[in-house]
Amino acid sequence: MDNSLKKSLKAQAHHLKPVVLLGAKGLTEAVIAETDVALLAHELIKVKINGAEKEDRIMMASELCEQLHAELIQMIGNTVIMYRKNEEKQG
Repeated sequence: MDNSLKKSLKAQAHHLKPVVLLGAKGLTEAVIAETDVALLAHELIKVKINGAEKEDRIMMASELCEQLHAELIQMIGNTVIMYRKNEEKQG
């Protein structure tokens, strides 16, 4: 992914609200499934990670992106911006 696309996605994500909340239980199957559904519907989403240290948040975000074949666009505090192109979506 090139920098201009990343920059454009960051700008698009600016007004978005987090659609997935990662809580104290961490990265569960339910969270992964919910994130997958959100990525299918929106392509570009924000995920909020609560109650974790910075290293853990980075690890969870990376793991989530890896499992769902998504790109980690940006991480600000406890909010992660993720993108995955939906090949079936026209537009």
